[in-house]
Amino acid sequence: MHSHSPVGQGATINIMTISDSLLDIICCPVSHEPLQPLDRRRLKSLNKHIADGQVQYVDHTTVEDRARAALITRDGKVIYLVTDGIPVLLPERGIGTAQFKEPL
Repeated sequence: MHSHSPVGQGATINIMTISDSLLDIICCPVSHEPLQPLDRRRLKSLNKHIADGQVQYVDHTTVEDRARAALITRDGKVIYLVTDGIPVLLPERGIGTAQFKEPL
């Protein structure tokens, strides 16, 4: 899907849409916190940190690819990238937000 959805029909993440029904059932594989789309401002900030080589996954490997979309836990502690419209919900591919000196 490459268009923004009307209000109430899905949460818009950049140029793709994840339906509200999917957001209702997916969660962090570790904490089981609900997930929500990372807004554009925070995504831009995340990408700046990625470009600077300052972002690591939970498994301590460096995040190298720019994020086109991402989900964040409701408590704001972990980010999961969305690749080709699919949330990558692997525990080792979470991005802990505690690594950032200032909130995204």
